[in-house]
Amino acid sequence: MRSDYWDQPAFETIRPRRLVAPVVFNSAHSGRVYPERFLGMTRLDHLSIRQSEDAWVDELFGRAPHLGAPMLRAHFPRAYLDVNREPWELDPAMFVEPLSDRFNTTSPRVAAGLGTLARVVAENKPIYRERLTLDDARMRIEGIYHPYHAALQKLLSEAITAFGVALLIDCHSMPRISRSGEMAAPDIVLGDRYGTTCAPGLVDLVETIFTGAGLKVARNRPYAGGFATRTYGRPQHGVHALQIEISRHLYMNEVTLAKNHSFDAVKGLIERLIFALIGLDLVALAGSQPIPEKLAAE
Repeated sequence: MRSDYWDQPAFETIRPRRLVAPVVFNSAHSGRVYPERFLGMTRLDHLSIRQSEDAWVDELFGRAPHLGAPMLRAHFPRAYLDVNREPWELDPAMFVEPLSDRFNTTSPRVAAGLGTLARVVAENKPIYRERLTLDDARMRIEGIYHPYHAALQKLLSEAITAFGVALLIDCHSMPRISRSGEMAAPDIVLGDRYGTTCAPGLVDLVETIFTGAGLKVARNRPYAGGFATRTYGRPQHGVHALQIEISRHLYMNEVTLAKNHSFDAVKGLIERLIFALIGLDLVALAGSQPIPEKLAAE
């Protein structure tokens, strides 16, 4: 089966002119290039199909290459292929053919309709008119998923080679979370798989930057970090991974996906975060030591 992206790149690596820090930014869910064949397969309108997007996150973090750190960003949408899942997390009900035991068909993500090939978008709206073929799944997973992760691994390996350490920032957005009892709803959720994928001092610093801007920050609830954070975050081997979820209401209209009046302010805050991260001595963090208070305040 010919790739749906045969005539355009499915994703791209944006490199800085000069690599100045071992930080890699990954925006896997902000893609908004919808193939015509895919749109013909969906029962949703052009706005509904976009409800799963981390819309504009690649733009929020877009200054990273200008400041000396590479960014990998998807052009394919999350509704088409989710690279923040295992490669073969598939829902048997979505396919014409039966799925063998080599596929992960029983994960909580598959049950929720959000496997590698999603069954639904936000608010549980079914995506497809008809069932898919396994050839379609192979085209997306073997042709796009695996090359995407190979590109991400390459960027992390280059950072390790150049600096002896690497930091993956997995960039996401989230629907606005409702207030829970006496707890204020978070504006930012930082995911480090409950302290297992990133040096604690680094997470502290990122939280300080966001709280210093007046935002409410939560850790690991409700988002502890997905496949990328879990897979690449190996602090004991010098690779740290942190997932950052930004509430969409801060920078856009969640219904129309249009940027709101605060978009530039949020982008400016993210730029300050990027600048702080590339200025860190990440080698000193490899031992998971807390960042000195003086540095965190700067």
